[in-house]
Amino acid sequence: MKIGIIICDRYRNCGGGKCLRAMRNRDGAFSRYSLDEPLELVGYSTCGGCPGGNVEHVPTEMVKNGAQAIHLATGLVVGYPPCPYMDYFRQYIEARYQIPVVIGTHPIPQKYYLVHRKLSSWDVLNRFDYLLADVQMREAYD
Repeated sequence: MKIGIIICDRYRNCGGGKCLRAMRNRDGAFSRYSLDEPLELVGYSTCGGCPGGNVEHVPTEMVKNGAQAIHLATGLVVGYPPCPYMDYFRQYIEARYQIPVVIGTHPIPQKYYLVHRKLSSWDVLNRFDYLLADVQMREAYD
């Protein structure tokens, strides 16, 4: 399975360590893939900043490199505030490129979990239970 990852531009300097670890271990959103199924990252880029100018073009390169799915990184879910465009990004990419889009990569770190639980953004997080994991797993991604 070949995948691309699009991260929030607020985290443009992110080295991708949590996403890559989750991909390797099949944690978080990558739990949908079997450990027996090889995963290959064929593209990694930011959305380009609000309102997501790269989302129109970056998937083209990923698809040319064989992407069969694109993940919108967990940073879009747990940022301050969560990305208001992530549902549109998913709809656009799926309609334009006919490949599935998965919201999330690594499990939500505990520090974000605790803050968002207190905020109105929690209802956004409830939509992605596969990113919540358990306390130990969330702490491992702090």
